[in-house]
Formats: sequence, C-alpha cells, structure tokens
Amino acid sequence: MSEIKRRERDSILQSLQAGLVPRLGLHLLQVGRKDEVAALLKDLERIQEGGAAFRIVVGRFGSGKSFFLNLIRNLALQKRLVVVQADITMERRIRSTGGESRALYSELMRNLATRAKPEGGALRNLCEGWLSDVHHTISNAGGREEDVKRRIYEDLSSLQDFVGGHAFAEVMTRYYVGYTTDNEALQANALRWLRGEYSTKSEAHEDLGVRQIIDDENFYDSLKLMAAFCAKAGFGGLLVGLDELVVLSHRLPSTRSRQANYEALLAIINDCYQGGAANLGFILAGTDEFLEDKHRGLHSYEALKSRLIENKFASENIRDFSGPVVRLQNLTPEDLFVLLRNIRHVHASGDVSKYVVSDEALMAVLEKASETLGAEYFKTPREVVRSFVGLLNLMEQNPERTWQEFVGPSLIPKSKAHASAEEELALGLSPSVDDSDELQTFKL
Repeated sequence: MSEIKRRERDSILQSLQAGLVPRLGLHLLQVGRKDEVAALLKDLERIQEGGAAFRIVVGRFGSGKSFFLNLIRNLALQKRLVVVQADITMERRIRSTGGESRALYSELMRNLATRAKPEGGALRNLCEGWLSDVHHTISNAGGREEDVKRRIYEDLSSLQDFVGGHAFAEVMTRYYVGYTTDNEALQANALRWLRGEYSTKSEAHEDLGVRQIIDDENFYDSLKLMAAFCAKAGFGGLLVGLDELVVLSHRLPSTRSRQANYEALLAIINDCYQGGAANLGFILAGTDEFLEDKHRGLHSYEALKSRLIENKFASENIRDFSGPVVRLQNLTPEDLFVLLRNIRHVHASGDVSKYVVSDEALMAVLEKASETLGAEYFKTPREVVRSFVGLLNLMEQNPERTWQEFVGPSLIPKSKAHASAEEELALGLSPSVDDSDELQTFKL
C-alpha cells in the first residue's frame, strides 16, 4: 500500500473511535464482501448506461450495512455518479402528508456528493458547473445573456416530460441570473427550491416566479428529475442511499402510515424494473426484521413480498445476487483479524515500520473481546474497533509502555449507548408502537 494522507488517516481513526462509519478511505478497511461488491458494481454500470437499479441490503445489527452503503457510495463517486444519502427517521420518510417526505428530499439534497466534493454539499457546484459550461459555449460563439437563457431552456427541454420539469428550468434560469449579477439572495432562493425547502407555492412564486414546489406528493418524481439533470450535466446518474429502514417497519405510529410507505417502495421497485426510471439507482439498508417480520416488515405487504422473494435454489454455499435483496453475513473471526490489521496500517499512515503493536496484540484483543462480549462479539464489532483504536493511540503516545499493560478486563466495555433505531430493536429496547387502526387489548 502507498502512504496514506494525514487528512484521510485522521478522518478514518476519529470516525472509528466515535463508533461511526468513515466517509473517506473505506477501501483501506474493507474486508470480505467481494461477491456483494461485484454485484453492486454491475448496478452502477447499469445506471451509467441509462438504466435503473434497486437493492435492499439486509443484515443483523452490526453486520456492516452502513459500512457497505458507504463503500458503494465511494465506488459510485469514483464512477462519476452523483450520490445522495440520508437516514430514515420519524421526521424523514418516503411517503407522508405532513412534510416528512419533503424533509427527506431536503436532507438528501444537502448531502449531495460528487467526486470533486465527496463530503457532500455539492448541489451548488453541480448547478454552477453545468451553467458555466452553457455560458462558456454561448459566449465563445458571440452570444449574449439572453442567448444563454434561451439555451438553458432548450437544453432542459428534455426534462419537460418530468413532473416539475418546467419549474426546474425556470429555477435554473433564475439561478443563472443571480450568478451573473452577483445576486446572492436570488441564488440562495434557487438552491432553496432545488433542495425542496419551500413549504408553500405562494412563497416560491413570490421569490422565483414559479408555481410548483417539491413536496410530499412528488418526492420520487423529483428524484427522477434530478437524476435526469445529473446525466445532462455530464455525470453517470444519481445513486440514492437510505439507511435505518427499520424505522418504517417498527417505529411508524400506525399500520396506515407503514402501508403508505410500503406502497411508495413498491412503486419505486416497479418503476426501476419496468424501465420507467433512467440513470437512477437505490440502495436501502435494513435489518432482517424490516424485511421478514410478517406483521410489520416488507413481507407483511403481499405485493412487496412477491417482488422481493429470493431464489429458492440459493443457500449459504450457493448465493444468488441477481435479485433485489442482498444479505450480509456477520464478519468471521478471520475477517475481524484482517480488519484490525487494516486499522493498524491506517494508524501507521501506511508505513509498516511505524506499527505500534504486533500481530500478537491483535490476537490478544480479539480473545479479550470474545471473553467480554460473548456472542455479541460477532454481532457488534463496533466496540472491538473502538477499543482497538484507543489502544493504538495510547501506544503511540506512550511508546515506553507495552500493549500487555492495556489488554485487561476494562479494554472492551459493553456499550450502553444505543446509536440507532436498529440497535435498540436488536436489544429489545424499541418503544412500543400504537397501531391505532389495529385490534387492541383492553380491560373493563
């Protein structure tokens, strides 16, 4: 491996010690998952070629779903796709009537990333890059500002068939006017519209002269429109990543809300599979319960269950990656050993001579983790990783000490904080849900 840059090294280690999935340098940590990655790479190629893709990544809590999503995200950026990613929460859903779908769209657009700006916040760059190309082309041909506006409309005419396509072209024109006249307020209003942050049509009309906004009703249509624009702007398309899908199955307040979101997912799957979407892909992550629970999961919705049914000839030894569901197995002890070796290599900035602990220390950490956590050791490697990064930091700052002094009973404490809805569900701590339209138990 070549030398690892300081910024990338620090970002990875800080994220791991905080129990988070790093945004940068995931290829330096990745272990296993070769078949899964190969299957998703084919999806990315399909999106680039004008097709669509839909995948649901399923696994137990701690199996590495969020890590896998971020890994595919980075691969998509390398292939010049635009990536948007967000967690599903009670305030951000796929289908709603109270602004939650618009909130999800806004979060996705705020996190919009490109290869040039992988950390997110690239919506402005995306728009200005395309507008600059149009302006440059017309100016070199001797055209004036009115000619540029006309070309914007002409180039975006292919988007008129999409819901909101005309308003999108108008907003992009207004953005260009703000850009050329240094009108920051006008540019901000245009970006606000593109992020779906207008809650009323009257306000959008007053600021931008358009009578249409991105709202709960056109959430998916707006993603299709953005995917088409990304392709027009020279990118391969748009990849949408959604995590914490267990919120939809085990947190929504009623069966009606749950069914509405499942209907929306069904419509997206049908559209992607039947050729109704172009240059657009979805990768969703959820627990086994999110998929298989017969009362709350996707399998409780018969139409979805039939779409997501897995190959009956597949088994643990013979896996089929052609279907929409990708199952992640827990990491093996061998995988965890390689993972710790990779973390050690990152800590040393890629310089083998700077390793602060030996392979013997790695084995000792894993043995202590097995003693302390038992079965949780394989299900939730987060605490093992956090403790190991802490050990590396201590050894770096105290070179006169030996690693044996730190590998004791207190090395790997059992986690008390629950970082996500799926973690609470896995530990049986998910709050009870009031299904108001289902039968309830009562006493007289």
